Amino acid sequence: MVGLNRLHVYILKRYLLLLAGLAIMAFGVAFSIKASLGTSPISSVPYVVSLFTPLTVGTATITMHCVFILLQILILRRNYHPIQLMQLPVAFFFGYLTDFGVWAVQGITCNTYWQQWIVCIIGILLVGLGVSLEVKAGVVVLAGEGVVLAICKVLPKVKFGYMKVGFDVTLVAIACVLSIVFTGRLQGVREGTVAAALLVGLIAKQLGKLLARWKLEEI
Repeated sequence: MVGLNRLHVYILKRYLLLLAGLAIMAFGVAFSIKASLGTSPISSVPYVVSLFTPLTVGTATITMHCVFILLQILILRRNYHPIQLMQLPVAFFFGYLTDFGVWAVQGITCNTYWQQWIVCIIGILLVGLGVSLEVKAGVVVLAGEGVVLAICKVLPKVKFGYMKVGFDVTLVAIACVLSIVFTGRLQGVREGTVAAALLVGLIAKQLGKLLARWKLEEI
């Protein structure tokens, strides 16, 4: 019984770590949007969609993640594990937190370009920290990463890193097309998007090395 209780506590710690990572990541997205220098690749499509539809960034994010879950089912078919449906509540949590984050940072003002970059860098750092905590938790990934993992599973010769880059580039391209077609100009994709694409992974990797020394069992 004692061992079982310890297992429950260990699992609970992992899910709490996941929720913390998602919350930090959501605020990172909110800071990126506030900077107006372009959002991170994974948030570029929801942001652009929110510009020409009644959807908020958060609800657009939830919708996009639902599409990603459906894509995973179509790609993996019989090999799709129902436990991955845990991505659905995670998507709702992340989406609603993103909207809360956007509301929470609305009082921040960026009157100059360098101020925009400060806010943008804060956003990148927060997203990187959120991703590292999500990976450390090791319970469920966001649906975007789930699609990449599903593709890699049916195409084992393709490395995750390369597929992830290709996936992000595809999302940015879709965001660009949607922005130009429906708003008449390029929005949501700028130099900040490039910075996020280059730095988030590196930051998450470095923080991951530090978190590797942190044993959940010892807490």
